Amino acid sequence: MRTLNQIVAVTLMNVRELPQRASASAVAVIGIAGVVLIIVAVLSVSEGFRRTLELAGSDRVAVVLRGGATAEMESSFSEEEAQIIEQAPGIARGPDGPVVSAELFTTVDQPKRSTGTPANAPLRGIDPAGVLTREHFRLTAGRMFTPGRYEVIVGRAAESSLSGLAIGRTARWGNTEWRVVGTFSDGGSVSESEIWTDARVLQGAYARGNSFQTVRALLVAPASFAEFRDQLIRDPRLSVNVLTERQFYAAQSQTLATVVRSAGSILALLMGVGAVFGALNTMYSAVAARTTEIATLRALGFGACAVAVSVIGEALLLALIGGALGAAGAYLAFDGFQASTLNYASFSQVSFAFAVTPALIASGIGYALLLGFCGGLFPAVHAARMPIIAGLREG
Repeated sequence: MRTLNQIVAVTLMNVRELPQRASASAVAVIGIAGVVLIIVAVLSVSEGFRRTLELAGSDRVAVVLRGGATAEMESSFSEEEAQIIEQAPGIARGPDGPVVSAELFTTVDQPKRSTGTPANAPLRGIDPAGVLTREHFRLTAGRMFTPGRYEVIVGRAAESSLSGLAIGRTARWGNTEWRVVGTFSDGGSVSESEIWTDARVLQGAYARGNSFQTVRALLVAPASFAEFRDQLIRDPRLSVNVLTERQFYAAQSQTLATVVRSAGSILALLMGVGAVFGALNTMYSAVAARTTEIATLRALGFGACAVAVSVIGEALLLALIGGALGAAGAYLAFDGFQASTLNYASFSQVSFAFAVTPALIASGIGYALLLGFCGGLFPAVHAARMPIIAGLREG
């Protein structure tokens, strides 16, 4: 208890003296704040991309790919195989039969609204039941495309990030002119970065015959997935990879997430080294300025542990302030910031919003505290080992 009281007393005294060392303290705070701001901003890219994909994920929707395929571009089904999948148990039924959508996916060149440079815009062909397999689908303007016509509806994110996709406009992709007849939203999911048309029309426009790439099915309930999957896997006529929609999109987000997190970790290490040196310089300066004070406290009976812990406590306080400022800056500057990137699974553009989540903020502040501890450790040991007589003589 005596040691604890000494630690509290010395730490409070250090804190009260911080205004006298404002310039040196500000160096450490600003350095750590800069590190946290940049690290949280970088990682918010990965988090935003992941959330955009997973918003489209439902455990009640199954996605069927060709066996061994992990992405739509690698998959292919004949119309006969799609019809076999449609008859599997566990599929919900609507007025027109099983809620199943056999779909095609390709990319088309469309200029970005901001730069005018071409982007790989995702063009998806769906069956009439396709909208029923998207839980949050809603037409926001115009009308649904008419099956059999060269008409498209455009996701909200695609319409805002790409030029020439307003309702009533036409776009030439391949040898065909397509008319935009509507726009839609899907709860902020990856579908909002896509352009949709009738699957049969897309087959003809791109000479795909009667082939599809994926089959989506709305299940009666999430618990129906196991029965649906097992039936298809056992069917000797098929070779399939069956995932829930949530599993499918989570797998697609892994590549970008891994790249961004690896880059963020390297950046955190490099910038962290600089921040630690800044904190070391600040705390060594603080100890040097208080040599006589520390020696006097030791002479009055304050233990070396109390002095060391007080120095580390001061470093942690400065780190906490810097971490909080950096995290707040990242949140205000980047949370919700709209951007687009390449989905490495489909090689198409995906629009998303940076997401500065509570978990990222907590991680950033935790990293700041680690930097503060590293920056305060050696000055704390130096202060604790300082000879009392030498310190008093300097006074």
